[in-house]
Amino acid sequence: MMTAAIQIEHLQFRYPGAVRDCLHIPQLYIKAGERVFLHGPSGSGKSTLLGLLGGVLVPDSGEITLLGHKLSQMRATARDRLRADCVGFIFQQFNLIPYLSVMDNVLLPCRFSRQRNMRAQDAGQDAVRLLEHLDIAPDLHAQQASRLSIGQQQRVAAARALIGRPGIIIADEPTSALDADRQLAFLELLSKECKAAETTLLFVSHNHRLAVDFDRMIELPGLNRAERGGVV
Repeated sequence: MMTAAIQIEHLQFRYPGAVRDCLHIPQLYIKAGERVFLHGPSGSGKSTLLGLLGGVLVPDSGEITLLGHKLSQMRATARDRLRADCVGFIFQQFNLIPYLSVMDNVLLPCRFSRQRNMRAQDAGQDAVRLLEHLDIAPDLHAQQASRLSIGQQQRVAAARALIGRPGIIIADEPTSALDADRQLAFLELLSKECKAAETTLLFVSHNHRLAVDFDRMIELPGLNRAERGGVV
């Protein structure tokens, strides 16, 4: 069996005050380098699962292992460090810092993580390479992020997630603001970059139409055994 990038065993999570579990996932195994499309409609627990995978939330029982690290055995500061070193997030709203330049936004993970800075070897050159591959022209690199189009901001967010070759990329509905053609073009670029870096990609969306060129698709409602009605 290949090394797991993400492994879940007997996970259960319930928000404080809730009468039932929000998530109950008996098992999930995602191989290193695999590209997985995780489909789930609104209310299926996607946001909660991503919070657990990021180490922001802690399960009530069970185990989450990222790249060989058992999150339950780590302090909060260690989980934060693992997330900074090994996980690149692409958020639905991109979460760029609007007053920073494109280049400074892309370089942020290397400034917060020594490991990602070392893996990039030359972070500035790596940022230029990623931006070029993601079709962000050099004359935009010094522009404030807030001055870019939505599609350009999305690609900058992808470059920021990819820099320093993190072991895992988690993309949370990052194409929701784009038209159909731009959605598919972005997916192609993201998949190509993850393949080149041998990075595991977990792409989360409610849109089945985007499930192209992935190694497999997982239906979160079928994976989650929790009764419906909890907060997600």
